[in-house]
Amino acid sequence: MDDGAERIASASCLYRGAVMHARLLPFRHRFVYRVFSMLVDLDELDELSSGLRFFSRNRFNLFSYFDRDHGSRDGMPVAGWVRAQLQAAGFESGEGRITSHCFPRILGFVFNPLTIYFCHHRDGHLQAVLYEVKNTFGQQHCYLIPVEDAHESESAILQSCDKGFYVSPFMEMKSTYRFRLKEPGEKLSILIRQETPAGETLIATHTGRRETLTDGSILKMAALYPLLTLKVVTGIHWEALKLWVKGAVFHERPAEPENAVTVIGKSSAGRHAA
Repeated sequence: MDDGAERIASASCLYRGAVMHARLLPFRHRFVYRVFSMLVDLDELDELSSGLRFFSRNRFNLFSYFDRDHGSRDGMPVAGWVRAQLQAAGFESGEGRITSHCFPRILGFVFNPLTIYFCHHRDGHLQAVLYEVKNTFGQQHCYLIPVEDAHESESAILQSCDKGFYVSPFMEMKSTYRFRLKEPGEKLSILIRQETPAGETLIATHTGRRETLTDGSILKMAALYPLLTLKVVTGIHWEALKLWVKGAVFHERPAEPENAVTVIGKSSAGRHAA
């Protein structure tokens, strides 16, 4: 591996870790899956694609990032789409850095239940987080939530919003999400709590440790997790089957939200956050 690839990958990286879900009501159900994920600076994608042998943008490769998998899902560059959402919501939408945490395509296949965009000011301070949620019915919805102006980069980000998009047939729509996460660094730390009128229903975490993004680390992750996409999709359906066997109530799927992005105002962004 040459030094150029190391320099190119300096702002983007891989995370090796685990996803955990714990259902609390009306019965207990917990699972943990070992996974890896990717953090990419959206403005570095072309440089990464040209500098790494096993990563490409919008082309088949061992690992790849396709713009049509995210944002408008029509092939529009994701960075431009995110900046358009920031502008429409009244945020600074210039050249601030935007990093995206997601699963990459592996040999052309991917499913991302949750992609998180960390949207920064020009001066480097984090101004908002965009949560891009997908379900297994091919639908997608986003929540754009501001970050407090006084936020320090090493501190936890505390946010919340009402659920407005159907994800699991065994989770009711009348819910609130509470997020606790940190800007990705040497460690990845994402915690999501879901509350319903009956109480806290679900706790989900995604944790990991950083690995430099190089051709060598790509090959390493491909060897350690050769069927990650299949593992994610199969795991979702397998856990749903176990919930059904346990007697989980099925909730009908409502119409999709009218808007592609729900924007949360600063007055409500931290509601219930703790």
